[in-house]
Amino acid sequence: MGSVDPPPGTGNPLNMSAMDAIVSAATSTARSQDDPEQTAPVRIPLEEVYMRMAEELAKRSTCARNQVGSVITTGDLTQVLGIGYNGNARGLPNSCDSSEPGRCGCLHSEANALIKAGAQVEGKLMFVTFSPCVMCAKMIVNSNVRRVYYRTPYRDRAGVEILRQGGVEAELYDRWKDLWR
Repeated sequence: MGSVDPPPGTGNPLNMSAMDAIVSAATSTARSQDDPEQTAPVRIPLEEVYMRMAEELAKRSTCARNQVGSVITTGDLTQVLGIGYNGNARGLPNSCDSSEPGRCGCLHSEANALIKAGAQVEGKLMFVTFSPCVMCAKMIVNSNVRRVYYRTPYRDRAGVEILRQGGVEAELYDRWKDLWR
């Protein structure tokens, strides 16, 4: 493509060759996700960036049993709409209400992120460190999320089935987890 006349007032031509490279890399990344024989992309994919962000958020969790983080973005991956991690409600003690499994009283990371992201924007993407439970999956379906990427399957996989029944794509996303570290 070469260069294009500069935007008014900048004096710098647009480097369309760089844009071609970005588009080519994105296309290559998509192909390599489908074909295990393909090599890794040159740059870390934005999906992996947001998944790692979810992993970092999980470190803020105060739940004694399982630390989970979530990030919700626009469908084109250009904006973060909400973040969450599991823990007690704002203003309450940063600890579980009970040590009994399933009764710790922590809000789930998906719920915390969905509260912040809202339901108005359609086609959102969600990145979560564990696949969602059934109740979180139902909230995700009702919140206009188009696809959920999860790093690790939760012990009960019924949540993923609820997502699929509700028209939300669910994808185990662990392909690039060891690269770019």
